[in-house]
Amino acid sequence: MARSEGTTDLWVNHLLEDVDIHLDYQSSKIKNIDSALHTASKRLNGKPGYPEYVGIVRDFLIVIEDKSDISNHVYVKDGVITTDNDKVVPEYALNGALHYARHILQQTSYKKCFAVGVSGNDKIHRITPLYVNERGEYQQLPDIESFISLNERNVDEYYLKEVLHEDTNEEKTTVEILKDAAKLHESLRTYGQLKDTDKPLVVSGILLALREGESHNFSIDTLTGDTVKTDGQKIMEAIISNLKRSNVQPQVKLDKLINQFRIITDSAKLNTKDDRLGMTPLRYYTEFINQTIYQDIRYNSSSEDYLGRFYGEFMSYSGGDGQSLGIILTPKHITQLFCDLVDLKADDHVLDPTCGTGGFLIAAMHNMLNQTNSESERQSIRKNQLFGIELQDYMFTIATTNMILRGDGKSNLKNEDFLAQPAAKLQTDAMATVGMMNPPYSQGSKSDPSKYEISFIKHLLDSLLPDARCAVIVPQSTMVGKSKAEKQIKEAILKEHTLEGVITCNPNTFYGVGTNPVIAVFTAHQPQLNDKQVKFIDFRNDGYKVSPHTGLVATSQVKDRKQYLLDVWQNNIKAPTKFCVKSTINASDEWLHSFYYFNDEIPSESDFDKSIGDYLDFEFSMVMAGRDYLFRESGDENA
Repeated sequence: MARSEGTTDLWVNHLLEDVDIHLDYQSSKIKNIDSALHTASKRLNGKPGYPEYVGIVRDFLIVIEDKSDISNHVYVKDGVITTDNDKVVPEYALNGALHYARHILQQTSYKKCFAVGVSGNDKIHRITPLYVNERGEYQQLPDIESFISLNERNVDEYYLKEVLHEDTNEEKTTVEILKDAAKLHESLRTYGQLKDTDKPLVVSGILLALREGESHNFSIDTLTGDTVKTDGQKIMEAIISNLKRSNVQPQVKLDKLINQFRIITDSAKLNTKDDRLGMTPLRYYTEFINQTIYQDIRYNSSSEDYLGRFYGEFMSYSGGDGQSLGIILTPKHITQLFCDLVDLKADDHVLDPTCGTGGFLIAAMHNMLNQTNSESERQSIRKNQLFGIELQDYMFTIATTNMILRGDGKSNLKNEDFLAQPAAKLQTDAMATVGMMNPPYSQGSKSDPSKYEISFIKHLLDSLLPDARCAVIVPQSTMVGKSKAEKQIKEAILKEHTLEGVITCNPNTFYGVGTNPVIAVFTAHQPQLNDKQVKFIDFRNDGYKVSPHTGLVATSQVKDRKQYLLDVWQNNIKAPTKFCVKSTINASDEWLHSFYYFNDEIPSESDFDKSIGDYLDFEFSMVMAGRDYLFRESGDENA
């Protein structure tokens, strides 16, 4: 085996181990596969032949063939990957993988196979999967960067989505959530005539009342439209009981929450029977919410911020005040990514100083709970290790409700102005080892630079413990620093803290908002060293796409793209500069991949041939159009 090809084999083995896939190397311990390979030579002479890696994941046969040179990736003739040429099959990775897959499927009872051709090295490479059925017919799938889609946890979903082209359970759930949100929003407007800020409060209050029903202290059947004791009063009694049952303290916090829910008792419209419904709007909403989102929020153990998604839907339908206030709720895949980027641990203390509906805190809570089986540690996570601040009264109420419903991590939520709190006090109160934030957007100005997104970042970093990790998602312009004040704040950050990296995100991450976001990761209270190599990553291709009538949805490439990002972030693999650039920085730089990017890929012979071909095609078309003067030395049309 050539040394370079052996290096490729080792790299592929590393990729497999990284995602917990265990295949046999140039052999097979599985009897029927081993028997089939005794006649599987790529020379097509009936002698033994073995792919680089082969094995079974669930009920899928996995075959991998690799080549060290990317030019030996695949040979295609007349649009077909050929396996009937004894000169081609040994030379090309994908042709070889397809050959072995067909041979094994023909000789055994396996019916489903992923054959993967790999070429190149850990920095510059191609990994192309084929799906091959029992008849040997193949379907070429999009290139991947890791094997995570083929491991035990993901291969069924990958097959469902990429081969069968069917929606996954998660996508079906997303569509159902959006439909329910649209229907609920419409009914809140039609029957309740509610303001945008009141809609989520009514939903939150009803959810707490339904939770109180589990203690047999509330029943939907009692909502009869009585004019003496209204449906709103009955719901409010259940809300107050549930807040007390949840031990919301201190009393001023409890009073503030109760006051936010007063719309439920004060609105005559909500408490009067509607002839179209045959009941009060409150009864109708309670029945609807109980049948739809309550079961999801109460019993779903994922980190999904359901209430936040509903709120986002309310705002998208109404064009409400969310965007005008700079409120942009964070998608769940971003909140989960933050946990990975900061390497969240079960003993961390997490602070989100602009917590909105609590999405980051919910993701952090579930991530930390999944890392321990100790009940005392789990109680500590819920009660002592999650800290949130929210300025908007109604958002604070929604966040508190969300945390109560999703695991009771509401103890340390505060309704305050983060920027008005001294950093030293926040540092002492929260003892935060991790900061996560999606600050209000576009609120700063030359007259009030304290509300620039970069100001929020600086204040958060100052509020964390030394060596704390911090991740924020902000508009790209934040990393540029257009104004003089923003440039000064960037300089101040580097004097006291360290920028670890900036990740350019999918422009549609906040679909419908028109913001191009980036994720920036810092280490608090470590001044930036002059020779510090900062990572700048282009992660616009994150595997998510915009689907009509649904919004941003995950494709089958999402897990693969995320795994590749984390491998690069954690220095497990190298990456071409088109994906990741490492560089020292200055405060005056634009902290973006596009600013530091340089093309370090040496053009291949095929690139050269293509460029020459393109030029000759252009020249020929110009000559045929009578514009051959363009190619004369003087460029003179009359020369």
